Amino acid sequence: MRRPLARALTAIAAAVLLTPALAACGSDEPADLVIYSGRNENLVKPLIEKLEKHLGANVEVRYGDSAELSAQLMEEGDKTEAGLFLSQDAGALGALSKEKRLAPLPGATLDKVDPAYRGSNGDWTGVSGRVRVLGYHPDQVPTPPNSVHELVKPEWKGKIGFVPTNASFQAFVTGMRVLEGDDAARTWLKGLKANEPKAYENNLKVLEAVDKGEVSLGLLNHYYWFEQVAEKGADKIKAKIHYLPKGDPGGLVNVAGVGILKGADDKQAAYAQKAVDYLLSAEAQTYFAQETKEYPLAADVKTAEGVPPLETLQPPKIDLGRLDSLKETLAMLQDVGLV
Repeated sequence: MRRPLARALTAIAAAVLLTPALAACGSDEPADLVIYSGRNENLVKPLIEKLEKHLGANVEVRYGDSAELSAQLMEEGDKTEAGLFLSQDAGALGALSKEKRLAPLPGATLDKVDPAYRGSNGDWTGVSGRVRVLGYHPDQVPTPPNSVHELVKPEWKGKIGFVPTNASFQAFVTGMRVLEGDDAARTWLKGLKANEPKAYENNLKVLEAVDKGEVSLGLLNHYYWFEQVAEKGADKIKAKIHYLPKGDPGGLVNVAGVGILKGADDKQAAYAQKAVDYLLSAEAQTYFAQETKEYPLAADVKTAEGVPPLETLQPPKIDLGRLDSLKETLAMLQDVGLV
């Protein structure tokens, strides 16, 4: 779940006010590497512990919202204590890249990841991927729509669940703005608003609502469904998910990624580079595939059982670094009354 709009806008405009939560692995010794993490602590803490062991170093992690942390890092500039930024989405990394706050990554590191899933300036790389999908109740929706543009039709009024405050939904809207223009995105959002979608606090709640038949369709990320299947069993989950074809903006593939901060001293920079390479290693990529059901982006690691390979999907083609205009997306969502 993401913070309300007002807080997000305030943090972007005045990032210096943000004090991210701090969690240190290992001893109380001074940190060898400080990581600002936009990924949830519950999700990545086991992986951070593996990273610390791999590095043989003391790692300190400060958790917060990716957009807010990105804004804070721009405010801190070369005075930042952070050596590495682990972001939940590409947009926050793209914002730092645009402001030249990230150090170039070696070609050998970049070559581990398809160019579609790393920064075009060569200063950040994705480490795991997620796909936007439609969750649907098969009894209510025998044939799910093949485009989010169909969701503004009258027959879906009151039948759609979504999380307007969620970073992934906002990244999808930003992607639509990039792909189709602000006017088209605003028109779509107004149409969605007119269809009276039901807002939930997080993606899991959307999936649960679809599963119970409270709504017929839900906008969410693919891995929530696979996590529920792994936890409860496929026979216990009524809801299904549909991957949108033909480059539809609703089928956006976004990434969690990392970048090394400019201003880090030589020791931190060296540990940060080793951390990036570790996150692209078979061990870390297997963690993303098997534990979080995300898409591994390196090391030839396969997806979890049942998750379709990334190369079989038809996502829209987009420079993920261009998902950096979150503030404009938030303003648009507010203007049309969805947040």
